[in-house]
Amino acid sequence: MSKTRRSFDRPMGERRYKKLFVIAVEGKVAEPRYFDIFKEWHPQHLFHIECIKGTSASSPRGVLDRIQKHIKDEALKPGDEAWVVVDKDNWTDSHLNELHLWSRKRVNYHLALSNPKFEYWLLLHFEEGAGVATSQECDRRLKKHIPDYGTGYDFGKITMEQVDDAVLRAKNRDTPPCADWPRSPGGTTVYRLVEKFR
Repeated sequence: MSKTRRSFDRPMGERRYKKLFVIAVEGKVAEPRYFDIFKEWHPQHLFHIECIKGTSASSPRGVLDRIQKHIKDEALKPGDEAWVVVDKDNWTDSHLNELHLWSRKRVNYHLALSNPKFEYWLLLHFEEGAGVATSQECDRRLKKHIPDYGTGYDFGKITMEQVDDAVLRAKNRDTPPCADWPRSPGGTTVYRLVEKFR
């Protein structure tokens, strides 16, 4: 009696899906380099971050156009998230309302805004950020903590503890949580995105 080799059907292991965060920003340097630190801290973590940089003439509408094009070209999976990260600057409520309305179209679309600008979120890594009413004041205060900011600052110097402090400070200032975006200077909802990385 001849023996035949028995074949074993071994189920192929399924690779666990890594959540994707697609983040469209206004800036070309600061925001992309900031979000890169989370890639460095969590290279084997359960998520990917893809940052879509701004242009020299960036605007809320431009940020929205870029993320919509990306979503059209590269469809999001149900667990992925798309974020637009913008500054209040001098943009009108009608400019920003367009982004807010987009963020309400799907549960995985989001808006994060810093008032007056993204650097306010960075400032919260170092201090409470009270009394910042203008972009100029924001820059002046940030340079007390980062004298070389704007000339190639190494965002890798920021620690996880500083990020946690910034999240807590931003949350404390966003009380009760705003439904759309911080209307007064000295507020940011970037913490809502960053919390998801922590």
